[in-house]
Amino acid sequence: MAFNLAAFSYIIALIADAFLIFLAIFHVIAFDELKTDYKNPIEQCRSLNPLVLPEYILHIAFNVLFLFAGEFFSLCLNIPLIAYHINRYLHRPSYMSEHGLYDATTIMNADVLGKCQREGWIKLSFYLLSFFYYLYGMIYSLISA
Repeated sequence: MAFNLAAFSYIIALIADAFLIFLAIFHVIAFDELKTDYKNPIEQCRSLNPLVLPEYILHIAFNVLFLFAGEFFSLCLNIPLIAYHINRYLHRPSYMSEHGLYDATTIMNADVLGKCQREGWIKLSFYLLSFFYYLYGMIYSLISA
């Protein structure tokens, strides 16, 4: 067993993915609270918007490690979500003055709220599947080296 850059990148990806799973769960719970009128939209958007850029940066950061380690299949699995994140951030409401995606005036629309909930569940399932793939990749890279 040898410790190489691929194994290191998978270990970092596992740790980062655990944080991403936590953030996705937080988003799903937050949108469920909005749906059931447990919290008001201004307060919820104020707590969700600061988490958007750290999520995106964390996801891109460990994929840069995959690029340097030559783990192109792992990188290719993540490119669609990275492209979606970039597209979503570039097409956020133009009148927003702060960083983030969620606007308190439109978040309570049934279409927007449903889309945000669906997005949260899809990201949660992607991060969960990725976690197990990264665990497999880490073990494989440690054994094969």
